[in-house]
Formats: sequence, structure tokens, C-alpha cells
Amino acid sequence: MKKKLLLSISALFTSMYLFAQITVSNTQTATQLVQNVLMGFGVTASNISVNGVPFSANNVYPNITYFNAGTTSFPIQSGVLLTTGNGSGAVGPNSSGSFTANSPATPSVATDPHLNAIIPGTTPLPTNGVVLEFDFVPAGDTISFKYMFGSDEYPEYANSSFNDAFGFFLWGPGISGPYVLAGYPNGGQTLAVIPGTTIPVTINTVNPTQNPTYYNNNLNGAAYGSAIQYDGTTVLLSANASVQCGQTYHIKLAICNVSDQAFDSGVFLQANSFSSEAVQVNVAPTVAGDTNVYEGCTQANISFIRPEAQINDTLIINYSIAGTAIAGVDYNTLPNPLTFLPGEDTITLNINPIQDNISDNNEYVEITVTTISQCGDTIVSKGTLYIVDTIPINIVETDKLVKCINDSVLVTATATGLFPPFTYNWQGGQTGTTAYFPTVQNALTGTLNYIVTATNSCGYSAVDTVTITLNQTLIVDTILMGPATCDPTGYVSAMIQGQTTTPQHGVYYQWTNAAGNNGPTASVWDQIPSGWYYIHVEDAVCTVEDSVFVDIMNPPVANFTVSTTSGCSPLNVTISNSSQNTTTYAWNFGNGNSTTVTNLDPINQTFNASGTIQLIASQSPTCSDTMEVAITVNICGCTDPSATNYNSAATVDDGSCTYPFPSAEAPNVFTPDGDGANDVFFISTKNATNIELTILNRWGHKMFEGSSLNPAWNGKAQNGSDAIEGVYFYKYTVYGPNNQQVEGEGFLQLVR
Repeated sequence: MKKKLLLSISALFTSMYLFAQITVSNTQTATQLVQNVLMGFGVTASNISVNGVPFSANNVYPNITYFNAGTTSFPIQSGVLLTTGNGSGAVGPNSSGSFTANSPATPSVATDPHLNAIIPGTTPLPTNGVVLEFDFVPAGDTISFKYMFGSDEYPEYANSSFNDAFGFFLWGPGISGPYVLAGYPNGGQTLAVIPGTTIPVTINTVNPTQNPTYYNNNLNGAAYGSAIQYDGTTVLLSANASVQCGQTYHIKLAICNVSDQAFDSGVFLQANSFSSEAVQVNVAPTVAGDTNVYEGCTQANISFIRPEAQINDTLIINYSIAGTAIAGVDYNTLPNPLTFLPGEDTITLNINPIQDNISDNNEYVEITVTTISQCGDTIVSKGTLYIVDTIPINIVETDKLVKCINDSVLVTATATGLFPPFTYNWQGGQTGTTAYFPTVQNALTGTLNYIVTATNSCGYSAVDTVTITLNQTLIVDTILMGPATCDPTGYVSAMIQGQTTTPQHGVYYQWTNAAGNNGPTASVWDQIPSGWYYIHVEDAVCTVEDSVFVDIMNPPVANFTVSTTSGCSPLNVTISNSSQNTTTYAWNFGNGNSTTVTNLDPINQTFNASGTIQLIASQSPTCSDTMEVAITVNICGCTDPSATNYNSAATVDDGSCTYPFPSAEAPNVFTPDGDGANDVFFISTKNATNIELTILNRWGHKMFEGSSLNPAWNGKAQNGSDAIEGVYFYKYTVYGPNNQQVEGEGFLQLVR
């Protein structure tokens, strides 16, 4: 008898994936599941039956159910699920290596000769399982659908007598094989075979040691996160057969336990994949074993497989690309259309996701191909690939309890997830799965946290924290401090508690100041100046350290204000001194002048260039304070190069710019006869930035209008004809560099 296995709590949560669970519902009848869910383009189904006892009066079964993958990483988004136990037993996470869900009672199936033929030599099949059968008419010369088989028999009962069986058996015109069924003298064949062979897919033919290319390990959710319960599955496979367009066929989809009724198995049938004559779009298994690819880490192939009826012709297909992922941004650009040459049945495109370091999970690429079958039906085939930019990595670390603060603590961390091996980087620079950390001073009780980062071979990382808990008895309870003046009149005193002593070892003290000089080996240090002081205490068990700052009474404070901090050269500044607890004032004005005074009188200084005023206010030769203020001096003048008084050295415009006034002069006659002399009428100007010119005839009709630096009339009307000889009226406005205006008007004589 098979021994039940119980996993520890730590094993159940080794893989902390972010993905959700699939959902399973048994609200639809078997007929609805076949007609509305399983069927795709180019196929019609009829005479649907189930070899089992209905779960309820409405022909709904607990082991023929609908499933939906939602936002999980499971490769099939939705479809029909056939199980040996209740369909709800397939719902993740993978919390048990021996999951069985046979309550309430599932539909029974008697010993099935076709399933027995797949696994010869086994004991008769038990009573739990299901057989779904129906007739169908294909629109083309091929039939196919996609599926995945999963089981809790994996991996420990692979290659044993617990070889849970499933099969897809097909009978009809042109079909022959060893599977006998009344009304079909040529027998039938099974479609669930290892690609490129006639070997049926079973637990004993696809597992970690047999055909491992087609196997995915899901222990602790390794393959699909928390999506499904089964310990292992096949990859996404395709069942295919050659058929005759418009003929009636019979198919049987069956699954059952072998040797016992424990450890559930199930087969997932992809929604709308039961189709005929389409150019198939298959997403090939990736490194991760599913339809997910990881940015900067893995690639995937999308294969286009055409019907056998077209194998001898040249076929050009156009396909559409949809989805949230963008070609050229999220993945490489793909060629379109594709050309099948005679004898070529498959074209494979490589999809390589682009690492963009943007958190945009659940992007996907959907490729759709539309073909016309031999029977004239329009058939659509789709393939979907999901691009993932985060890989869940779980870190298991050790936490430690420390009794003595000077202990050096060994901590460890190990990571699990996709694409090992992992590298480890600890806070502070240590690497590897282990690290040594000294405990931190002044944290006698409570927790210390150290961060470790685990990175997989693709560069994806996770962060966790190792916690060291401190519980030390020796502590510095109180440090007393007496403030100092500018003379060394301060003191410090340490009071401890929780000490442990022996005849050989008492309590020892050692003081140190900020300069690193040692003080007395006692609990008190007096006659000290202001500053930081550090105490080191040692008893027979541990050591502790603490510190205290000795304040200063009435310290010197340097302070002054200035009448202005910026202006034009020369800049006059008045400095007002308001320093406190000081008697001597050393000034450095930053303009070449300096002085030392003993009063607070205001000081006037002139600055021709920028500088910094510094004051050192002293209470005694060894006790002083410093303050600085920056003065910015600008060169002021006209900064506009078009002005008459432009100053190239000026850095600030003071509004003093002046500009030349424009002038204008107009002729009173011109001869547009094309001889090259006096052929156009224009305004002669000086210092102009723009000229507006208008010409009117004697009746006030506009002959010309222009606006530029040199508008000119060529003697033609606006329709392009030559203007007649005579007198014309003109008016103009000339603009100068500072928007000055000169206006004028007059009469001119046109002579030809």
C-alpha cells in the first residue's frame, strides 16, 4: 500500500510566490463544457455522454469542471478539467505531496479496456474517475487540442504500479489502431502521445527520469507558484490527428486512478483548442517550463504549424499581434508575414524579452492566425506568451538570542526560487550563506537587524532581515554630567547595575575622550572641558560601553549682520556685531582688509569684488566661535549688445541701455521697365528692425502690402498684372531696435 506523506510547515511555505490560485467550478453540465468551453473553430460536437453517476440531478459532475487560471502563472488560462477526485482538489497551493479529494463521492467508471490497454500489466482500475465521450464533425483534414496532465503521484511514484491512466481515444473514417470499439472495425488510436512517438503519455513515461523535457516539477509551487495542488505536470502538449473534412468521428476522454484511489490526478484541456484545419500557434516550453518568459533571463519560441493538406504548397500567412507588451520595447520585433515553402510544416519565431527595469508584470503577447479550411470555414488560432519582470525568491534565515553584547554572532541564510545558483550580500559587505556580526554597543536589550540580499543567476534579487535579540544583564544605568566653562571645570560619573563579579574578576572602568586620550580607571572623571566622553565597563561576564556629552556654560557666540549681501560694484556694506559672551573680535573682511577690536561698534567696508566676511569672537585664547557671511559683488551696466552703451564686462543689467532711433527716406518716382535700374519701389532706412509698407492706387485699392527688413513693390497689381502709369499713394511704419516707430506717407510716380 502507498504510504501517505506529510510535509512539514517549513516545506509548505518554502516558496513564497506572489501568484494566486486557479479557480474551479462545477456549475456547468458536461454538454455545456464541451460545447461552450472546449470546442474551437472548425469543429461541431454532438451526442455528449458521461460514463458516471451524476453529482446532482442537473447532470453536473464534481470531476468534470471548468477552471480559470486568473492572474496565476499556470500556462492554460481556462478550460475543462477531468480529475480522478473532485476538481476542487486541483486548486493550489501545493500544500501536500499526497492530496486526495474523493468526498463527496465522485462519478464512478468501471474497469476501462482502453485505459487498461495503455498501461498493460497493472491491476484493474478502481472505481473513481471519469469518461467523457462525444461525436464531432471536423471542417478540415486535421484535428487538434492542447492539454496538460498533472498528478500528486509525481514524483515519488513515477515508474511504479501507481501509474494513474488517462487517454484521448479517436475512432472514425481513416483512423485505425489497437483500441476496439463497436461500429468501428478498423479500431482507434490514442492522441495523448509523447511528441514524435506513439508512446502514450503516462506517469511512467513522462517524469523526472523518463522524457524529462516534457515534465515540470511543482513541489512547493516550484513551477506555478500557488496556482495548483499537483506535485508535477507535463508541459503544455498538443493532441493531433489527420481526419476527413465533414465526416463524423467519435472521441473518448478518460482518466482514472490505478492500484488505489489515493493521490489525485487531473488533465487540463485548453478552452477553444479543440479545432480543425487552423494554422496552429504553439508557445514552446521555456526554461521555466511554461508560457512565461523573464526579462533579461529566458526566451521562448512560438511555432506556426500548418495543416497537412497544405504541406506541398507555398503558403503565406499574415498574423496579428496583440497584448499589453510592445514590440521593440518589451520584446524583439518579429517578421510578418511568414512564408511556408513546399514541404515545410513549421516556422518558429524566437521571442526575447527586453530588460527595461520597469515593474510591469502580466504583460503578454498574443498572436492570432486566421485561415480558411477545406470546407470553406474561417478558423482562428491563437498563442499567448506572458512576459514577467519579477521572480519570487524566498530567503530562510536564522535569528539569534545574544546574552553578552560583545559576542560575535554567526547567522545564516539560504534562498529558493527560479534560476539558481544564488549569491548573497550582507549588510556591511560580507558575502556567502553565512556571516559574522558583532552586536552593536548601546543596545543592551531589544533587537538588531541585519539585511541580506539574495540574487539569482539572472540578476533578480530578494531582501530579508536577520534579527539578533539582545538580553544582557550588565548595563550602564545612569551617567551624570557637570557642565564646564571655557576652563576645564566639568565632570562625568557612570552608575551601573546588573554586574557579575567573582573573586578573580571585579568591575573595571575606563574613560576615553573624543581625542582618544584615556582618562581614569574609575567611575568618575572631573576637571574636564566640554566634549564627548566614553566609558567602557567590564565585569566577569560581559562588557558595556556608553557615552555622554559635557556641555559648556555661557559659551562664546559669534554673530553679526550686514546691511546687504549683494549689489553693484563698488558695494558699501555696514557690519553690525551682536556676539555674546565674548571680548575680542578678529575680522577678515574678504576684500583685503582685516582688523582685531574689543568693541561691538559697527564697521563700514567697501567691496569691489565678491568675498567672505569672517568673524572669530573669543572668550579666551582657547575658547572662541566663528561666523561667516558671503558678499556678492556684481558689475552693473547695459548687457544688450544692440544698445549704443553696451558694456561687455557687465554681469547685471541696470536698465541703462540706450538705442539709436530709426530713420526712413522714400523716393517719389520709379520705373519698373525691367532694365535693371530703379525697377522696384522701396524705403531706405537706418537702424531698422522691420518695415511695414502699403501701396494704394488713386481709388484707394491696395496694390501692395509687405512686412520685412526690405519690402519692395515691383509695379504689379495683386493679381500679377502690370500697374498702369500714374500717381500712387504709399504709407510705411519703420520699427527700431527698442520698438521705436517712424511713420510716413506720400505719393510716388510710376513711369514705364
